[in-house]
Amino acid sequence: MSTPAPPRARPTALITGAARRLGSDIACALGAAGWRVAVHFHHSRAEAEALVSRLEQQGVSAQCFGLDLARLSADSAAAFLGDVEAALGPVGLLVNSASRFDYDTPTQITAEAVAAHMATNLTAPLLLTQALHARVRQSHRPVAVAIHLLDQKLDNPNPDFFSYTLSKAALAEAVRLQAMAMAPALRVLAVSPGITLPSADQTEAEFLEAHRQTPLGQSSTADEVAQAVVWLADARAITGTRLLVDGGQHLHPIARDIMFLSRETA
Repeated sequence: MSTPAPPRARPTALITGAARRLGSDIACALGAAGWRVAVHFHHSRAEAEALVSRLEQQGVSAQCFGLDLARLSADSAAAFLGDVEAALGPVGLLVNSASRFDYDTPTQITAEAVAAHMATNLTAPLLLTQALHARVRQSHRPVAVAIHLLDQKLDNPNPDFFSYTLSKAALAEAVRLQAMAMAPALRVLAVSPGITLPSADQTEAEFLEAHRQTPLGQSSTADEVAQAVVWLADARAITGTRLLVDGGQHLHPIARDIMFLSRETA
């Protein structure tokens, strides 16, 4: 019986927010697929270092890098990418997974809340993608990929988590515009998960009920979202679009965020 061939060597994948939750699963899946892994973190240094240790035990070349995305500028984004490449080699894939997710509604916004969501969820991904595009063009390296993490909520909108939703809606439009402007050096894509992990103050029972309330009877798992990222990273002919990985959750219009509806029925 033949043994499976090891994954082929690939460039570096930089995953923002990779120390915890979905970002961590994406980092592990990319490492298993042969990518070197740059684990970005802000406050979660211990978790980032533990993830790097786990990846290295699996034979993956990995390092962690701290950065406050809310304070990113064009210059600091370029410098950060330079630091990653100096340590791990050329970045061929950027996954913008880090996200701010605080509750508000259209009648309860503050300027500070809107600005905070936009800084982390929109401006930082745009600046990092711009920096990657510049490096790819300058070095004449093979086509690189940027994948933004969005939300099925954009296809099934409701007013809950208003500032978060606006920031992700703007990033969704950026996928098309960046793909147009940055080809052929860069492919720009997005993945829109459904309810994948418990969020905010959601209990395990509420999460499981929300996960079940989809056309397929199950929304996305973290591994399924991660595998979608791995697949898109190799999908040479795909750019400027987003992939819904949500068990059909976007097909059920709802008036409130699903975490609140599951709370009412749990």
